Amino acid sequence: MPPTIRRAVIPAAGLGSRLLPLTKAIPKEMLPVGDKPVIEHTVRELVASGITDITIVVSGGKSVIQDHFRPSPALVDRLRADGKTAYADAVEEVGELARQGHITYLDQHGPYGNGTPVLNAARNFGDEPIIVLWPDDVFVAEVPRAQQLIRAYEVTNSPVLALLPIAPGDSERYGVPVVKEDLDDGLLRIVGLVEKPKAEDAPSAFAAIGGYVITPGIIDELREQTARWYEHRTGEVYLADAINAYASSRAVYGQVIQGRWYDTGNPADYLVAQFASALAHPEYGPVLRALARDLDHADGPGTGPAA
Repeated sequence: MPPTIRRAVIPAAGLGSRLLPLTKAIPKEMLPVGDKPVIEHTVRELVASGITDITIVVSGGKSVIQDHFRPSPALVDRLRADGKTAYADAVEEVGELARQGHITYLDQHGPYGNGTPVLNAARNFGDEPIIVLWPDDVFVAEVPRAQQLIRAYEVTNSPVLALLPIAPGDSERYGVPVVKEDLDDGLLRIVGLVEKPKAEDAPSAFAAIGGYVITPGIIDELREQTARWYEHRTGEVYLADAINAYASSRAVYGQVIQGRWYDTGNPADYLVAQFASALAHPEYGPVLRALARDLDHADGPGTGPAA
């Protein structure tokens, strides 16, 4: 039986370029989705999946992430003294979430690329498998995505990628897995990833969507990539390249995730995530639905500006 996965990495060192100027002063990870910053959704998913050691890899200007999760007893006491019990409970609960996940922070060092923060954090993890989740994804699922990945790892004792079905025309936006075998229950044996292929070149109808179980063998591949980068100082260090190198001779799997995925990494998808979250809220949902009905009615025939 493989060891239980108890460690996770959240790479949060990116610039949030696609959301500028919104992210000039506010890290993209702290933009709200519903009544929580997006990174809190990721942390909650991990804690709900039994993860007890979360490393958030950050860069300059991201101290607000630490401020959000840091316990605030003085604020809690002030709120309780003012009779604002619900607010006090909410602030206290975020600090408790950080304690349950044993959140630590690590400054990113090394070449550009999404493999670098994973390698930075993995130096502290020995030979344990880890989960990697990006902080700009929100999953809504009965069974958390991270827990679905852990279950797949327990079956395979191998690296696992989170997958979702996609329409053929969407393949140019994602890494698309090369599927070797369908093992039922959404578990697929894969032999590599093709980055952003044209629809006619896509090797499958799935996309890798930012959740991984990473094993020590893939960390070794990241180390080799990084060593080559320091020799030639060209390109970036990508997790997908390390996975492809590993998969050329060893087993890698994909798990098709049951649930709804919301990407918040660009303006249109961020607005969709916000709207979907608000619609699902018991208090805000009815208000927004009423607003949408009113706007539909106001935009009906004969209500536009006079010619």
